[in-house]
Amino acid sequence: MRALMLRETTGPSGLHLEDVPVPEAADGLVLIDVHTAGVGFVDMLITKGEYQIKLPLPFIPGSEIAGTVRSAPAGSALQVGQRVAAMTLSGGYAEVAATPELLAFPLPDAVDDVTAAGMVINAGTAHLGLKRRGRLAAGETVLVHGAAGGTGIAAIGVAKALGAGRVIAAASTEAKRTAAVAAGADDAVDSGGDWIAAVKELTGGRGADVVWDPVGGDAFAGSLKCMAPEGRLLVVGFAGGTIPEVKVNRLLLRHHDVIGVNYGGLIPVDPTFPAKAAAELFTWVAEGRLRLEAGPAVPLEEGPAVLQAFADRTVIGKPVLRVR
Repeated sequence: MRALMLRETTGPSGLHLEDVPVPEAADGLVLIDVHTAGVGFVDMLITKGEYQIKLPLPFIPGSEIAGTVRSAPAGSALQVGQRVAAMTLSGGYAEVAATPELLAFPLPDAVDDVTAAGMVINAGTAHLGLKRRGRLAAGETVLVHGAAGGTGIAAIGVAKALGAGRVIAAASTEAKRTAAVAAGADDAVDSGGDWIAAVKELTGGRGADVVWDPVGGDAFAGSLKCMAPEGRLLVVGFAGGTIPEVKVNRLLLRHHDVIGVNYGGLIPVDPTFPAKAAAELFTWVAEGRLRLEAGPAVPLEEGPAVLQAFADRTVIGKPVLRVR
């Protein structure tokens, strides 16, 4: 089978298109014929050896896929040929991938493979953060940092699906702000300008009830200055490169919560949540309650170029690799 193999952690250039053996079936694992694979910022960090989880070289990256079941364990509810989306621990950038059954999710006919591959981790993280961890209530205001990226677009859509009254997108360029508004944001502010004042003005001085922060650094510090009383700041990642610290007296004075959101990290704590979240998310898409456009879908061999675009900070939305 064809696969993108990472042989050196030199960045996207360390990926090589190769012919490799098909994974073998094993107890508890589902084998999936991969049609599409999502590409994210974390994948780029992995190619540079900068992600917190490090696998021994060489290996096949890729952690979110859509395709059809090739084989399933005895007694599985999944059937050969059934359409699924899945999270993989690695190996997604290949024509066949293996994953534990609990991370393979049946797909309704209304959800296409490109959309599904783009949803697995980003929409799953947004669902976990905004619904379970952030306790978003109908009518509340959400501020989304990194709003034109994959997690940002997902957060905008999931916030709207949960009944947010207003979603404010923060992004660094006009093109990115336009994309965020097209994804459903009500307003967009310039993350390179005085976005704190802009958020206060848009909320009549009250601030945001929930903040989605995959950026860290100055975005985190500034968010604490434009949050409503009892506001919740969701720590999703540190794409800005700096892990912030907080003076907890500010939390006490304003009754703020700082909340960690880690999709993969919650699986050992609650192995049932990914499937439950995926089922609800795919139902929302099928019903038209949630609109998450992924793509463009490009051939597998263009994966290194897509990952380089993440390194160059030029990506808007959620790229997907078309494997078959």
